[in-house]
Amino acid sequence: MRIRKKAPKPSSKRPPLYFIGYRGTAPGTDEVKTLYEREYGGPLSIRHEEGATESWQATHGPWSAHVVIPLPMSHVAEVMKQLTWEHELMGAIAPSITSPRDMPDTVLLAARLARCLTLLSQGTAYDVITQAYINPSDWQPRTLTSFLLGDHVSILHDDSSQPDRVWTYSLGLSKFGLDEVELFMPKGLSDNEAKDVLTVSAGELLRAGHSPKVGVTLDLPQLGRTVRVKNYRTAAPAGRMLGFRELHTS
Repeated sequence: MRIRKKAPKPSSKRPPLYFIGYRGTAPGTDEVKTLYEREYGGPLSIRHEEGATESWQATHGPWSAHVVIPLPMSHVAEVMKQLTWEHELMGAIAPSITSPRDMPDTVLLAARLARCLTLLSQGTAYDVITQAYINPSDWQPRTLTSFLLGDHVSILHDDSSQPDRVWTYSLGLSKFGLDEVELFMPKGLSDNEAKDVLTVSAGELLRAGHSPKVGVTLDLPQLGRTVRVKNYRTAAPAGRMLGFRELHTS
């Protein structure tokens, strides 16, 4: 995420994972460092951009993320209007570009920083991809090595987009540089089956670190079944164009 020193904002090449809404004064980096190291160990290294104290890079081990807080209102006025909160100020957190293998840990770092900033500011984090609002009491305390797919990926249902089928799809895999997965099922069937298939499939894609090609089959031993990648397309269910791999169950 490139930052303009005089007027910093997240780069379109690496959009933020989280916005942080708050009132008053933004938490200082010394506060963030203290809380982060108390919760997750350390060291957490923070380096400010030259001439822009509101823009800084946080590094833990080989992983890093970029934070801009506060964001200039000239850049975020339109975004603020779209968010259903009453916070007067906001910041942003974006992960650094890294290999697919390291993306889960890099996303985790961004989430930990979002949690720290939310707790310190008593504000609200907004997950850009899943469109979830996370207040201080909503964050689940996790250990440093704990990664739960459900913290980062949501499975949603849409029974209005097609007359005879329910569209079930993931939101969150794109955080890791992967395409989302989707499944179309006839109306009247249980939504739980589609949710289970997509949840396990999402875990397999994350483990592999890449999106499978059309025609490839995925073994889902947890469910005792196999799915095939039937199609690739783009859609914008959350207002942002994303790639989707349609799965077909046999």
